[in-house]
Amino acid sequence: MTTARPALDPELHELLADMPLMSQLSAEVLAQVRPFSSMPVEPLLKGRAIDRREVTVSSPDGTPIPLSVFSPANTDRTTAAPCVYWMHGGGMVMGDRFSQIDIPLEWLDEFGAVVVSVDYRLAPEATGIIPVDDCYQGLLWIAGHAAELGIDPARIIVAGASAGGGLAAGVTLLARDLGTPTIAAQVLIGPMLDHRNTTTSSLQYSNGPGVWTREMNGFGWRCLLGDLTDDEIPAYVSPALAHDLAGLPTTYIDTGSAEVFRDEDTDYATRIWAAGGQAELHVWAGGFHGFDALYPQAHISATARRTRTDWLARILPTNPAA
Repeated sequence: MTTARPALDPELHELLADMPLMSQLSAEVLAQVRPFSSMPVEPLLKGRAIDRREVTVSSPDGTPIPLSVFSPANTDRTTAAPCVYWMHGGGMVMGDRFSQIDIPLEWLDEFGAVVVSVDYRLAPEATGIIPVDDCYQGLLWIAGHAAELGIDPARIIVAGASAGGGLAAGVTLLARDLGTPTIAAQVLIGPMLDHRNTTTSSLQYSNGPGVWTREMNGFGWRCLLGDLTDDEIPAYVSPALAHDLAGLPTTYIDTGSAEVFRDEDTDYATRIWAAGGQAELHVWAGGFHGFDALYPQAHISATARRTRTDWLARILPTNPAA
């Protein structure tokens, strides 16, 4: 196969030149980078009218799952707000509930949304269905505490980036199949959807350093899947395996043309359309994995973030409960 690959956006290429890049992940490297995989949330909250509280919910095995709840301060609590339930990225192996939290906090500012972010358990310590199950328990808690949170239970948006996008897709499939709770829309940002790691874009972004390479992706999936054989992997864990994508809420998917996940993400949108569902897909020319989170000041990043927000602005008023 040709090693040719789409060129990076020129501005991103220049910004990326100053970033140390890796080609592989290992248990030893993971132990070194994990402490640096999230930024503190306090600087993001400074100067913003946001109330924050911390809660925990119990997983089926009794493990406490931390949730952070961010609500607009000094607002009319008699008006039910939309809710964004956020799942962070980090390849299933790193990050915490504050990773990339600046993205949904923009929607708190824009729409008065309540943002809830979950600290799901990470691989390799937690494997298989555990991380997506942790996220689903958080979703059940949100739906069950809608009145207390001041949210409209018919306007819960499930969203995530990278691994979090894959978990958001898995949670949405799980909620559909179990019949509860209602999800108004899902926002999947460069989602990690397919453990097989064999697409053209995956093969293009291998054998060299990058933000997220095929080799790093393989490591993340091996950590998550543990001892599961191919026929034991649930679609909730690797959503690209889902045979039926009918009945999903309206979906937003974006990805970069210059990243591992490009083809699995575009395929997921195509299969939603084929099942009669509604999806909006954006493939940002020259975007590498996580470009808009790493370099939000870049023109392409600002455009991508604004486009997602504009989509939500179109989606939220269409809800009958809005």
